[in-house]
Amino acid sequence: MPKEEKKTKSGSYGAEQISVLEGLEPVRKRPGMYIGSTGPEGLHHLVWEVVDNCFDEAMAGHADEITVVLNQGGTVSVSDNGRGIPVDIHKQYKVSALELVLTKLHAGGKFGGEGSGYKISGGLHGVGVSVVNALSEYVEARVERDGGEFVQEYKFGKPQGKVKQVGKSKRHGTTITFKPDASIFTATDFDVKYIIDHLRQQCYLTKKIKVTISDQRNKGQNDVYVFYFEGGAASYVRHLNHTKAPKHDNIFYINKEIDDIPVEIALQYVDDFKETVLAFANNIYNPDGGSHVMGFRSALTRVINNYARSKGYLKEKDENLSGDDVREGLTCVISIKLREPQFEGQTKAKLGNPEARGAVETVFNEAFATFLEEHPKDAEGVISKCVLAQRARAAARAARDTVLRKGALEGLMLPGKLADCSSKDPSISELYIVEGDSAGGSAKQGRDRETQAILPLRGKILNVERARLDKMLANNEVKNMVIALGTNIGEMFDISKLRYNRIVIMTDADVDGSHIRTLLLTLFYRYFPQLITDRHIFIAQPPLFRVQMGKEIHYAFSEEERDKRVDELMKLKEARAKVKGKKTEEPLPEETAETEETTEGAPEEENVTKIAGVSIQRYKGLGEMNPEQLWETTMNPQHRVMKVVTIEDAAEADQTFDTLMGTEVATRKKFIQTHAKNANLDI
Repeated sequence: MPKEEKKTKSGSYGAEQISVLEGLEPVRKRPGMYIGSTGPEGLHHLVWEVVDNCFDEAMAGHADEITVVLNQGGTVSVSDNGRGIPVDIHKQYKVSALELVLTKLHAGGKFGGEGSGYKISGGLHGVGVSVVNALSEYVEARVERDGGEFVQEYKFGKPQGKVKQVGKSKRHGTTITFKPDASIFTATDFDVKYIIDHLRQQCYLTKKIKVTISDQRNKGQNDVYVFYFEGGAASYVRHLNHTKAPKHDNIFYINKEIDDIPVEIALQYVDDFKETVLAFANNIYNPDGGSHVMGFRSALTRVINNYARSKGYLKEKDENLSGDDVREGLTCVISIKLREPQFEGQTKAKLGNPEARGAVETVFNEAFATFLEEHPKDAEGVISKCVLAQRARAAARAARDTVLRKGALEGLMLPGKLADCSSKDPSISELYIVEGDSAGGSAKQGRDRETQAILPLRGKILNVERARLDKMLANNEVKNMVIALGTNIGEMFDISKLRYNRIVIMTDADVDGSHIRTLLLTLFYRYFPQLITDRHIFIAQPPLFRVQMGKEIHYAFSEEERDKRVDELMKLKEARAKVKGKKTEEPLPEETAETEETTEGAPEEENVTKIAGVSIQRYKGLGEMNPEQLWETTMNPQHRVMKVVTIEDAAEADQTFDTLMGTEVATRKKFIQTHAKNANLDI
């Protein structure tokens, strides 16, 4: 008799249940692992992957022109005038090198060291163009090299034939045309502005490279943008500071190679309170800094202190300038190139190479010390800015210690105007920052007292874009807000002490309300940026209109929605009239009675318009709503509409706040003139 099979606890789980994803299947199965997401960021990441290959050719000295074309039909073409991807047969895999690059995840010329195709490259894993191929419904690779023009096409990552020569060519380079797979991405519409901003940044970091972006999606229209920068990182700093007042005329710039590591640094101080340091490794932005930033900061503090003492700006009894002092108002771009970049995390947010710190520190230490000696007027502007920052920081520290005592931050001395919630659990608690005592009164009466706290503001808060911390904390409205949040501010900020998971800005839908909202967003962006990045800041969306016919009541958040509601009520009225055999124009007796009953005690006539029995009330302010209406439309978690405040592009956000709220009138005037036609003013 055959032996009876043993049944184990694992049941039928055996070798046959183990599946292997071959070729590009892993990418299509888990696209987020390779491009971050299948949303707009992931979609545009496809463009970056192809463009990075072009910049690798440029950094290797083989290309000086890159072109990106957004075509009709949803395809994108990216080309360079580099060497062209090889098309000859690979000895090991017996297929064209071009096909190998497009179908194998870790195939490329970036792994072979000295004898490889690239000395330095932006791509770390060598999966770029193959991932684009895997996530596209169509790809065409066109290569010009060795006197010929070669083409290969793909559909959903599968080659539609071998590489074939289609003609002769005296040129050289590669063009990749692809159409993203609509079944993978949530949307396949490319944002040309997003592409322009990214490629402009890359062009600054790879000087003397011409980058052309052509948007041909609109029939009969071709919008072309061209970038070419001679100054590299110095041009980038000049661009970042173009709306700011510099503290010295000459931009410091150094581009030097040490121990086979090219180091490029540019900096300039401006009349500002914040620090802007953009760090890159192999043209990859490192938002969390890393070893190269550590080396730069160490050298910056040391050089400035040595110079300040040697020239008598700091006396023997004076304390050294701190790292925060020497970085206030600093705009700096650091760009280094490494053979083997080591990043912490898959997003490459932080550089980990220890040799990068030593290279940056050595190069910058020597060059910046020489710059200060050779440019005494510029040095005076730098040192005076740092010394002023030191004094202001001491004043701010004293102000913070006076205002934000330990007891206050623990909730023992909360502002008297704050109507706190009874819950002590931050995860379910919300703080509504409300414009005016009138709206504050309605919000206090209509809220959920268990989870919703109300802090009314009296008038407009201080514009913190133009004020230091000590002056800011002298403002009662700002001081009350800081105490209510519980996180402290500045150097003592602690997100774990946040008393409310949601901070909701609730202002009137008029010009003053918009201004107050902007002032509050400026405060949060400049002094509580983590509240924004961690998605704690929200903007309430109160309705603009109340549309009523009899007992039928609807709220509208826009003029379009108002008109839609009015049309619906008019049709309802016509339908009722037909049912009762009455003419549309004749109001029904019960409707008249209902209208009179439900509009009793209604707001003043100046805010109410009546159209054939439909009453339309325009809310000019939150205070015009009674507590029940405010709760139902704006504060009830089951019905309310809120916008979460996020930062998609920190540099652009920074520039926008500086333009709108800074001291430069000319740039603000230009902004207003440019966008005046798009303004929606309700005065």
